[in-house]
Amino acid sequence: MTHQNSLWPTEIRLNPEKDTLNVAFDDGRKFSYAAEFLRVLSPSAEVQGHSPDQRVTVPGKKNVRVKALEPIGNYAVRIVFDDGHDTGLYSWDYLLELGASYEDRWQDYLDELDEKNLAREPLTAP
Repeated sequence: MTHQNSLWPTEIRLNPEKDTLNVAFDDGRKFSYAAEFLRVLSPSAEVQGHSPDQRVTVPGKKNVRVKALEPIGNYAVRIVFDDGHDTGLYSWDYLLELGASYEDRWQDYLDELDEKNLAREPLTAP
């Protein structure tokens, strides 16, 4: 489904380290998304649940990388992460929203980790 006033990405580029996705939109805005940020805010039901109170705080993804980008029609991209997560479809509108609200969303995520005594670093085996 496309909206008449939706913005379109003019460039989607993964950096060589595969830890940052850069997206430019046709209105001139450009955003750089850390792979960790995209992973923990995946639009998938696994992360978002089916209602706001089911949303999951995903810890331990500081070192996650993007394994692949798969175009979905002309409205979204599926991001495949190296931890096996691949069910999130990132619409152009969602990527724009994430970019525009990055600072607030990132701080909310850090606050949630703190409140739940979780960490960005992956758990290491003893």
